[in-house]
Amino acid sequence: MEHKFDIVIVGAGGGGLFAALEAVRTNPRVSVAVISKVYPTRSHTSAAQGGVNAALGNKDRDDTVDLHVFDTVKGSDYLADQDAVDYLCSQAPSVVRELENLGAPFSRFADGTIAQRPFGGTVKDRCCYCADKTGHTLLHTLFEQCLRRGVTFFNEYFLLSLEHADGDCQGVITLNMATSAIETFVAPVVILATGGHAKMYWNRSSNAAGNTGDGQAAALRAGIPLKDMEFIQFHPTGLRKSGLLVTEGARGEGGYLLNRHGERFMVRYAPQKMELGPRDLVARSMETEIIEGNGFESDAGSYIELDLRHLGAEAIKKKLPQIRELSMHFEGVDPIAEPIPVRPTAHYSMGGIDAHMAKTAVRGVFAVGECACVSVHGANRLGGNSLLDILVFGKRAGQEAAEEAPRRRALGIPPGAVAGMADEIRSYANPERYERYGIIREEMGKAMGDNVGIYRVEERLRTGVEEILALRERFRRIRLFDTGTVYNTNLIQILELKNMLDLASCVAITALARQESRGSHYREDFPRRDDGAWHIHSLCTMERDGEVRLGHKPVTMGKYSLETRSY
Repeated sequence: MEHKFDIVIVGAGGGGLFAALEAVRTNPRVSVAVISKVYPTRSHTSAAQGGVNAALGNKDRDDTVDLHVFDTVKGSDYLADQDAVDYLCSQAPSVVRELENLGAPFSRFADGTIAQRPFGGTVKDRCCYCADKTGHTLLHTLFEQCLRRGVTFFNEYFLLSLEHADGDCQGVITLNMATSAIETFVAPVVILATGGHAKMYWNRSSNAAGNTGDGQAAALRAGIPLKDMEFIQFHPTGLRKSGLLVTEGARGEGGYLLNRHGERFMVRYAPQKMELGPRDLVARSMETEIIEGNGFESDAGSYIELDLRHLGAEAIKKKLPQIRELSMHFEGVDPIAEPIPVRPTAHYSMGGIDAHMAKTAVRGVFAVGECACVSVHGANRLGGNSLLDILVFGKRAGQEAAEEAPRRRALGIPPGAVAGMADEIRSYANPERYERYGIIREEMGKAMGDNVGIYRVEERLRTGVEEILALRERFRRIRLFDTGTVYNTNLIQILELKNMLDLASCVAITALARQESRGSHYREDFPRRDDGAWHIHSLCTMERDGEVRLGHKPVTMGKYSLETRSY
């Protein structure tokens, strides 16, 4: 089946939905389709808890956009492109007020203004929030507005490939998950908004099972470079057993991190910011405490305690209700009465599809949100800037797409491309194949966690590269055991695994290549930042035989020069 639209958006999280909404508002004559592999309100934006940064000045009256820019550039360890950061932070106040006008139920101060809380790595309290369900509420607000404006949704469709002809976008090939039929979407403009890829760490990740980097993998195979893939953020506070996120807002409200001696150990690592240091620093500090034997031990692994008891029952119930619920359900701990067992968990992908102000190297293809590397987060993202990223650049991409679509023409997707995809899917069921999905998936997560984690060193990184490349080779023999056509989840799992393995090879190879420590990328054998050799973006491209090739591009500087980063 072939569908035709002026604009196709892949991904129904906050970035994709804001892009769709802005496209139809900018030009009501363009036809817009949103393709999503889950129902839109199940998108991973709903897992964003703590809030969205904007220099509104409701809490700290002297906060400014310039201070937000500086915090973001410093937090990125000076790897962010400063023109993109300027745009991000300057648009923040208006985009938050716009969401408020669209119906987002922000928490309020007593004077009726939007409430703001402190977050890590910032000099002012500027994180706007809806209790601890900010992403969930923003996602529902945008989905309602898209339905109101008549956006067409194709739910439970899986992205197979991005198609272009000599650098001009032609559309995408998808799999209808309900029927296993291949369906094409011809469109002169495509916006990729498919989310992050930190699920490649599998059992040590806060990501939903569907965060498998489908858009990044499709872009990579289509010849669009991926940028800064070595930078994976480990969030300091994932629940011990499941890795589920405990929002930075819990520390923003005053939570303490304690080792087994009852010590607030962050005084030794970030004496000024304490628990509200940047995420890379806090996560490394917690991991160091565990490695040095200062963590708590349990059958589910070593951990640190997050203590909220001193905040009081009323504050926890009012401001952190979801955290209390998650702690009780998944750890059996009520934070009103007991500390929460936590440990760092793979959380966010700073790297992704190389894009400048959301535009990629293929004409008519945009990338926004966590699947993209714009890059505003550099080597380390500040809490509260991810929701801002998807809102600001989702809106910009939607506006530009609506202006560009009438000027562009898609000739169609070649039948050979569709036939090739069908052949590949059929080949998975070949009875001569024998490798099993679950085994390769577990080994991938272990290879990444053991060798390309918080602390990195050449020997382990080389092991990680070798193991991931070996798994990619074994994937050529993977077997699809379920040959049914109705909601074949085994097929979807195999397609997702293929994407994660390609992206894992990019992460491991770029991590091995970067011989310095910057932000989330910490090399024990190169513990210092090396601006002379490595103040550059990493690029990955894929050859026809699947080999990953490395390249580089310069960082865009602005008013803030390189400085030593301390907190």
